[in-house]
Amino acid sequence: MYLPPHDPHVDDPMRFKPLFRIHLMERKSATVECMYGHKGPHNGHIQIVKKDEFSTKCNQTDHHRMSGGRQEEFRTWLREEWGRTLEDIFHEHMQELILMKFIYTSQYDNCLTYRRIYLPPSSPEDLIQPGLFKGTYGSHGLEIVMLSFHGKKAKGTKITGDPNIPAGQQTVEIDLAHPLQLPDIENLRDFSELSRIVLEVQEQVRREEQEREQQQQQEEHSQQAASQPASPLGGEGAEGEETAAGAEGTTQDKAPASQPFVLPMGVISRNEDYPRSCRICFYGTGLIAGHGFTSPERTPGVFVLFDDDRFGFIWLELKSFSLYSRIKVPFQNAQAPSREAFDEMLKNIQSLAT
Repeated sequence: MYLPPHDPHVDDPMRFKPLFRIHLMERKSATVECMYGHKGPHNGHIQIVKKDEFSTKCNQTDHHRMSGGRQEEFRTWLREEWGRTLEDIFHEHMQELILMKFIYTSQYDNCLTYRRIYLPPSSPEDLIQPGLFKGTYGSHGLEIVMLSFHGKKAKGTKITGDPNIPAGQQTVEIDLAHPLQLPDIENLRDFSELSRIVLEVQEQVRREEQEREQQQQQEEHSQQAASQPASPLGGEGAEGEETAAGAEGTTQDKAPASQPFVLPMGVISRNEDYPRSCRICFYGTGLIAGHGFTSPERTPGVFVLFDDDRFGFIWLELKSFSLYSRIKVPFQNAQAPSREAFDEMLKNIQSLAT
């Protein structure tokens, strides 16, 4: 198991924890050992469920228990997972979230199901190299997010989740067609000024979506009524102009001058060591929900690209900032066989989460 570094140190390396091991014996037989707990390896079982999926089961769950009971197990888990003690956590809401996570994860320490995850495919047009990132999520600590590009959209999909937003859900979506021009550094400190800029773009995006829907309906009606096809020359010319304009806009978006950056007053950040300059910002939306993924909704925000390995997201409604740093572990044989296979995987993990 690859665990993120302790909150909020997103630039620290990932941590590694063995979960099981297999001894291949003679005559095609094998023994399986569970590595969970603190009493050493013990008897386990592995079952191949179907293609790209398998399950592990511990046959000696008493090895997972501690002499001090659940209280000792919780304190040990807290020290290993969070790098702190219960006395270090003063915030009552954070204590509640951490306890919920411990109760949830400890229910499944004896039987786990694994499904293959592909790394996102890349193309020269991508803003940065797609991949896996460690991100700060307030009182939830650090979580793993997969950044992938889909034309004029970029998606951040949760690989690890929390009591509010489970793994598999699309935590952020970036609208690459709508870059944001931030105010100068003094005005950027004013949250109301940033909020005004973002909400104006949100309204613009809403109007454009309405216009596209109306245009699509008109085209469908025109196709039904038309007795002759439109001139192919005229169609190609219009399409060529649109493509050229789009390409020019993309080039401008990808190569801007660096600009100073600071979080507006009142925006909370777990990690104050974020970069003080950025390349470019885009309008985006972030997914928020109550405990148990209740009443989920997409809310406006700002995607901030710092460099090739770090980006941030300002959650406007929460007045919160998440900082993301690239995971540089060289995962082997993790590339998707095709773009279609990757898109199918994204759909599958989201359907599992819901």
